[in-house]
Amino acid sequence: MAGKLTAGSGILLVTANVGSLFEDLDNLQKTWLREFYQTVQSHKPHFIAVHCQEVGGKNYEASMSHVDCFVKELLSSDAMKEYSRARVYLDENYKSQEHFTALGSCYFLHESLKNIHQFDFKAKKFKKVVGKEIYSDTLESTPMLEKEKFPQDYFPECKWSRKGFIRTRWALADCAFDLVNIHLFHDASNILAREKSPSVYSGMRQKALGFVLDRITDQRFEKVPYFVFGDFNFRLDTRQVIESLCSTATMQTVRVGDTNEVEKLIFRESENDREVVLQLEKKLFNYINQDVFRENNGTLFLQFDSELSCFKERLHELEISFPPSYPYSEDSSQGKQYMDTRCPAWCDRVLMSATAKDLVLKPENEEKYLVYDNIGPNVCMGDHKPVYLSFRLTAGAGKPNANKHKCCNVQ
Repeated sequence: MAGKLTAGSGILLVTANVGSLFEDLDNLQKTWLREFYQTVQSHKPHFIAVHCQEVGGKNYEASMSHVDCFVKELLSSDAMKEYSRARVYLDENYKSQEHFTALGSCYFLHESLKNIHQFDFKAKKFKKVVGKEIYSDTLESTPMLEKEKFPQDYFPECKWSRKGFIRTRWALADCAFDLVNIHLFHDASNILAREKSPSVYSGMRQKALGFVLDRITDQRFEKVPYFVFGDFNFRLDTRQVIESLCSTATMQTVRVGDTNEVEKLIFRESENDREVVLQLEKKLFNYINQDVFRENNGTLFLQFDSELSCFKERLHELEISFPPSYPYSEDSSQGKQYMDTRCPAWCDRVLMSATAKDLVLKPENEEKYLVYDNIGPNVCMGDHKPVYLSFRLTAGAGKPNANKHKCCNVQ
């Protein structure tokens, strides 16, 4: 049973790239759900938001039917039986490539949570949340959210991508806030990512994230605290990481004969029988000692995690104390092993505005209620470990803006 509201409302925000789950229904999906339920049981939140990316997986045309089973399991499981109200928004319309983002935003409300409303962006008023509803056809016409796919020219290397964002707005007692599900562009080539610091891909993500922040803080609606959580695809500065890992190594460049294009970079120790330390290809990052990314939860590498630096006035984050969230092995028997496709990085994050951070870090919030961590650290959860933020929203948290929110026409 969730804690009494007098102690504040427990909030659980989860981001999960679930693309792998639909490739291995028997093993991965069952493990994923078990670990998620254990996290819910451990924190006993009143309000749960689960932001999913790559809904349906890489072969979404064949796997989209499995998404519905996954959602039905979430809605009907014993572990979630006290969550009597739910809203699920699934972007499953893959035939509409100009709109398809493969994002899924799921919200679960505990039966003890009385004063909760959701914003109607068309009517510009808050509405009471009743029952369980799933929306999966054309989210563009759903007034309870805003959804946009990034313009094609934001990621010119890709003929088309599934990257974009979904925004919902909620009011819990006297406190309104936005929840934004986001999926940004990946590093298409390790070779290209290494060419300069910061990489060309970092610049693409910066542009797209700036687009989202400008959109959710424009003049169309009242400004409220916001939480942006999803797969940002943030990467460590590849050039700097390689310089650190291979400081005593010499580099050999292998080129494709007819185009002279760089195909492979091989870094060898100057001594030790010229042992290969790192092999780098477009989709290969094979380092000799993967343990360095797990030691002390990889915190040594946070110095190379710098993509948020240009947003330091607009986005905030609690201290990271968990290992890089990607790219884990999809072998169901491997829980801590990284794939050798990319340099491990903290792709999956929960970020917030300064005003949202004030809600999370209010003095009366006991530290034991404040947790920023991953889910399933020791088991296979797919190529991404889900990341969550758990905190308590105390009574009166929105008091400074309470009068503003009253004018939003609660229905």
